[in-house]
Amino acid sequence: MKVCGFTIARNVVKFDYPIKEAIQSILPLCDHFVVAVGKSDDNTLEYVQSILPADSTIVHTVWDDSLREGGRVLALETDKALAAIPPGFDWAFYIQGDEVIHEKYLPVILEAMKRYRDDPGVDGLLFRYRHFYGSYDYVGESLKWYRREIRVIKSRPDIFSYKDAQGFRKKPNDKLRVKLLDAEVYHYGWVREPKALKEKLQSFHRMYFDDQWMERNSIKSAEFDYGDAEAVSQFEGTHPAAMKERIQLRSWKYDRDVSFNRFSMKDRLKMAIERWTGWRVGEYRNYKIV
Repeated sequence: MKVCGFTIARNVVKFDYPIKEAIQSILPLCDHFVVAVGKSDDNTLEYVQSILPADSTIVHTVWDDSLREGGRVLALETDKALAAIPPGFDWAFYIQGDEVIHEKYLPVILEAMKRYRDDPGVDGLLFRYRHFYGSYDYVGESLKWYRREIRVIKSRPDIFSYKDAQGFRKKPNDKLRVKLLDAEVYHYGWVREPKALKEKLQSFHRMYFDDQWMERNSIKSAEFDYGDAEAVSQFEGTHPAAMKERIQLRSWKYDRDVSFNRFSMKDRLKMAIERWTGWRVGEYRNYKIV
């Protein structure tokens, strides 16, 4: 069985992405790695080269900044990395630059890859998500956070990145049939130095919205204010080993009294239904669990 990891990268140093940790967290499962590196305003290319195994593939790309609707450019760039995976691989493991896999889940993922490699009824593997917010000590609890996504797919030419690269589909435009794993993706997209997060959000929003929206909604302060509006819970577990050094070097502090979380009656009802049944009311599912 052969597995190829893949991701995209642009301005990852400037916006403080934990891409080194992301890549390192899945390397033990990968026989090869592909990174589509977009032309950047920093030393992203050199940084990515320094963290990859010598035999990895780097695809040099230029992002189309004129695409400002729905994050479509992210899917196009992801497809460039996907297309560069050499022939002969069974699985493709996608990791975004702010996602990290805990090493405790690697045996679970490997076992699933072996079990479903030759199963024509399975197109990919579905992961649960844990979204950190503000610091490495808190996890977002509101219903706005997506709770599952596909991160491992069969290495086939008919599978492509969908919408803003959050998930995948197969031609012509069908949802993938997936197995839900007892494994999590740790998402650190909302955990970084506040000034870097503000700059990252400004750049990120330009992939979704026009100048008028940006003017109305731009962050006026010098840095992002995490504030108290986001509902969070205290994180009681351990972080991936790949994150150890990064966590030790954090330069900002964010503390919350989780007793101040506020939910609407509607959200409280939805959360209760999810606890009782496992079903999230109104959840968008870009996949078919089999």
